[in-house]
Amino acid sequence: RIHLMAGRVPVGTDRAAVAGEMEATFIENLRYAADLLAQEDMIGLLEPINNRITDPRYFLNTPHQAAAILEKVGRPNLKLQLDLFHCQIMDGNLSRNLETYFPLIGHIQIAQVPGRHEPDSHGELNFPYIFELLESLGYTGYVGCEYAPKGGTLEGLGWLHSYWESRGLQDGGTSKAAE
Repeated sequence: RIHLMAGRVPVGTDRAAVAGEMEATFIENLRYAADLLAQEDMIGLLEPINNRITDPRYFLNTPHQAAAILEKVGRPNLKLQLDLFHCQIMDGNLSRNLETYFPLIGHIQIAQVPGRHEPDSHGELNFPYIFELLESLGYTGYVGCEYAPKGGTLEGLGWLHSYWESRGLQDGGTSKAAE
């Protein structure tokens, strides 16, 4: 799996004025990339990145925009990389977005909003609920942790051990009953 980036609206350019041309170029590039990736049995991922905080000029901003582009491209080896941090900032309504775009999702990324820290840090998102929702939807892929840990890397993964314990699992996510 590889992230295929959409590019940025040129400095000093009105987004609406160039949106059609940027989308057409992006679609053409995605078709080309998808065909190359298919030869290697690889998946290309499109990630909407919020333009409110993270990158005001990034072209691809919402799951809705990404889904429309994926439909226009029409390649089965292109999927949505849904970063819940960006999705919450741009649209909120994570449960509905996960349910709606689930068939398109090829990868999930997480970070707490607004600080972009660990899932158990103070913020807007209820990650135990989100993880249960992902399980109920049948998500079996990886969940990428794309956040800035408040401390070191191991300390930044402490939430995962607590989460596993709350689910009756041991480190590594295996059932304690399986021992």
